[in-house]
Amino acid sequence: MPYVNSTAIAQIEWENGTLSIWFHESGRYDHPGVPESVYEAFLNSRSKGMFYNDRIKDRY
Repeated sequence: MPYVNSTAIAQIEWENGTLSIWFHESGRYDHPGVPESVYEAFLNSRSKGMFYNDRIKDRY
């Protein structure tokens, strides 16, 4: 489970189509149905918070 360099996000993990995100302030959120390609793009994104807001939040 990768730890990431982000002011909002501590860790992200993808397993069997479910993306789990641990936020520093509010804990863990699970997002089912996330393709592995989106997870990999998330890992490689420059801004994890912006990627989350633009590509994951309210979509999965």
